[in-house]
Amino acid sequence: MRNLYIFICMVLSANIFQPATAQFQLEGYSYIDGSPVRVEIRDGKISAVERIEKFTDETNRQFIAPGLIDSQVNGFAGVSFSFAGGELTREGVRKVTRALWEKGVTSYLPTLTTNSHELLIRNLEVLAGTIDDEALLGSIPGFHMEGPYINPEDGYRGAHPRQHIRKPDREEFMAYRQASGGRILAVTLAPEMEGALDFTRHCTAEGIVVALGHHNAPTRVIDQAVANGAKISTHLGNGCANMINRHVNPLWPQLANDGLSISIICDGFHLLPEEIRVFYGIKGPERTILISDVTSYAALPPGEYLTPDGEAIELTSEGMLRYPAQNVLYGSASAISKGVVHIMKVTGCSLADAIRMASTNPADLYGLGDRGVIEPGKRADLILFTIGNDDLEIQRTYVRGKLVYEADRTGSKHP
Repeated sequence: MRNLYIFICMVLSANIFQPATAQFQLEGYSYIDGSPVRVEIRDGKISAVERIEKFTDETNRQFIAPGLIDSQVNGFAGVSFSFAGGELTREGVRKVTRALWEKGVTSYLPTLTTNSHELLIRNLEVLAGTIDDEALLGSIPGFHMEGPYINPEDGYRGAHPRQHIRKPDREEFMAYRQASGGRILAVTLAPEMEGALDFTRHCTAEGIVVALGHHNAPTRVIDQAVANGAKISTHLGNGCANMINRHVNPLWPQLANDGLSISIICDGFHLLPEEIRVFYGIKGPERTILISDVTSYAALPPGEYLTPDGEAIELTSEGMLRYPAQNVLYGSASAISKGVVHIMKVTGCSLADAIRMASTNPADLYGLGDRGVIEPGKRADLILFTIGNDDLEIQRTYVRGKLVYEADRTGSKHP
């Protein structure tokens, strides 16, 4: 009888967090204009959206928006997609995904940074094996390679290991693409590297988004890269030497080229408020994408850590991740949800524009037409949240219509 009682409790508990039928409704303030809306979900997709006079639950104070899409996730919660310090496993990928769901991220591109050929092949194969993992609910549409084809000079290479930086190699990259199951959606490179412009043309023809990053390219080369198909600058203002010429540097031509969108890290450390305001003022919400550049050190306690290569990394109590050897940042320790609130504070932009930059724009850039907006026919990747002082306070996250995270008053997590 005791076993039967436990089984019944488990069934009842599961039904609390997963609808008994394939059809249900959510209500919240629209992220677009703050009006009350009801969203109907059927079989994992949005079937209807309607404005309503008032909520069924009159205590409801939550916004509803499409789930966040982060195209720069190097790792999270102790799991790295690139380093050799621990073997990447399917369970590790699941751990990252579950942790990101808690932050409102419903889709993301695992980002593999510069490393040895063997490690990149191995980890791409592991990641490719998770694409169809039903436990992930399609949260990983593909991958982003940041390097190894970047500028090897200190400052521009950032924390990328110099010994593994190399020139663009189409044959090598095709091996990476094969290992990924054809799911590399983006590659960040330095356009001034030998062969990079032809490589850009080749990748563009294959439908891969080429991003410019960790580079010191002059205007002529940047403009040619855009003409060859490059579409975006990766974390503009970072991956750049501390000391640059005030006139001749890679920032101005990227801002001036209307063919380039930009991604920026708005964690409060990577860019000064005035930099964000200038970048946003030039590119606007139409050509700006928020990313986190989050690393495996996110969600860990403050302290000093050693990378697998023996490099010292410091995670401060304020949440800054430092690489003291080069006096640069070592990626971010904050999820993209923090960037949504920070850019609203710094620029005065609306919630609608902030969500656009953190969801709609990356969906458009990376060909994820089934997500990024709340419209009938789209995936029911949705978040309900309130806005805190420095982060979104995620109350519930739905992926493909399934409740994957819920916070309650005691701080516990479901399901």
